[in-house]
Amino acid sequence: MQVTDARGMSAVEIAALMQKKAFDECELSPGVQAGVTAMFGAPLTAAQVVERIVTDVRAGGDGKLLYYTNLIDKAGLSVQNIRVSKAEFAEARQSADAEVVEAIERAIANVRRFHEEQLPKTWLTNRECGAMLGQKVTPVDSVGIYVPGGTAAYPSSVIMNAVPATVAGVPRIVMAVPPGRDGKVNPYVLVTAELIGIREIYKMGGAQAIAALAFGTETVPKVEKITGPGNIFVTLAKKAVYGHCDIDMLAGPSEILIIADDGADPKYLAADLLSQAEHDPLASAILVTDSELLGNAVAAELEMQLAALPRQEIAALSLANHGKIIIASDMETVIEMANISAPEHLEVMTKEPFALLPYLRNAGAIFLGAYSPEPLGDYYAGPNHILPTGGTARFYSVLNVETFMKKTSIIAYTQGALTAVGSDVIKMAEAEAYCSLLCGSQRLVHQRRTVSPCSCGNAIIHIQGVAHFAGIVISDIQSYYGASVHGTEIPINLHSRNIPHSQIKLFHQRLLFCTDGRKPLPVQIIHSSPKTCQTMSVQGPCFQSSWHL
Repeated sequence: MQVTDARGMSAVEIAALMQKKAFDECELSPGVQAGVTAMFGAPLTAAQVVERIVTDVRAGGDGKLLYYTNLIDKAGLSVQNIRVSKAEFAEARQSADAEVVEAIERAIANVRRFHEEQLPKTWLTNRECGAMLGQKVTPVDSVGIYVPGGTAAYPSSVIMNAVPATVAGVPRIVMAVPPGRDGKVNPYVLVTAELIGIREIYKMGGAQAIAALAFGTETVPKVEKITGPGNIFVTLAKKAVYGHCDIDMLAGPSEILIIADDGADPKYLAADLLSQAEHDPLASAILVTDSELLGNAVAAELEMQLAALPRQEIAALSLANHGKIIIASDMETVIEMANISAPEHLEVMTKEPFALLPYLRNAGAIFLGAYSPEPLGDYYAGPNHILPTGGTARFYSVLNVETFMKKTSIIAYTQGALTAVGSDVIKMAEAEAYCSLLCGSQRLVHQRRTVSPCSCGNAIIHIQGVAHFAGIVISDIQSYYGASVHGTEIPINLHSRNIPHSQIKLFHQRLLFCTDGRKPLPVQIIHSSPKTCQTMSVQGPCFQSSWHL
């Protein structure tokens, strides 16, 4: 793999060096493009393929789902066997190695324990005058988890998708996984799903699976959210159905970036770079270091380890097209490069890795130290391995328990609390200049006003309903805060509403009150119709009374 010396580069050149293609800018490999042309009779782009499949499955249901499943996966499935049966679960259990299953069980326990720490809670908090505000947390009703198949089996992706969903309390969890040409699913994928409690599994993959989950078919009921990684066709399909259901993120090819200084072991670094390169020819593996000696040593070590790698061809393509070893002038520049890249996996292989942690802003997961290799997080440690890619860690988060939950605001005001802020609500509606909103706000606030005790210690007047005095409508009575001020004047505003101009009379009353609560003061409403004059008394800064009209 080529070593790039960035020590003389400008900031603009460094940014360009670390720039990555977006997931939808990736070109299909010649082999995949040839397959697309053969299947569809034209050299369609990935986006065109996805648009055709999603549209067809949405309109054609099971028929089109099975058509594309058998066309692409050549599995020979039907409505009768597209869903994994009890017999297939039993067969998977019998064929699975017991030691592997025990390791899977321990991994499930680790992931569950970690994600239980993330579980948000519904909460309520008290505000002034008895008001309460809060947030209600609710799991989504159903979720479809996508588990990749094809060139490799990923029971770890079952764990990372399904465990947070079960911790969140999602009532219905559906799994989609591409079948092999024999129409079966990898036994460890099925065993893992069963251990977690997932038994509704459909043998379908690609864009057709995403469309079936989003829109539903005669056999596959629709879900409210779709999560999980996949290839370019899966990601573009998730983008296409977003809005009809929710999705977790738009993920691209896997990637790793390693920060290292001269104390790092080249063998460890090479092994960790290859752990991502072997995933996909489009995967990205990058080392950034301030040590030229280390960079050259890692390049040599990569060649040796690559020769013995089972998935050598895939890893070699990845390293040739998307791999980099970059020599920076100092560790500050190394950190800057990492933040620009915003990698899916970020390893920190330095003498003091925790010292760099506060400066690392953009990454899906950060692995600190020589004994925290990226595969540890992929399979076992507990944090989720479904991470933002392609630089989207600048704004996406790792898949987590809250991915499977909704948050709903709770607002519960008392009459006193509403009165205290009612004028502000009306003023904001007036400022936005929406007549229907303004009238509605005034009506709703005024109809709810009444006098009640207030614990906040403010002198507040409340009104219930719309008060009429000789053809004049009282539409607002302001609230004032007496504190220790004596003899404060409180104006009561009278506004006409839907009354002929000849009958409109505006009056300005003043209410004198004392704040020590010892001397009741009379309040008299004065206007043109003496028979409707009313008198009431107030007691101190907090009082209870009402208008009797």
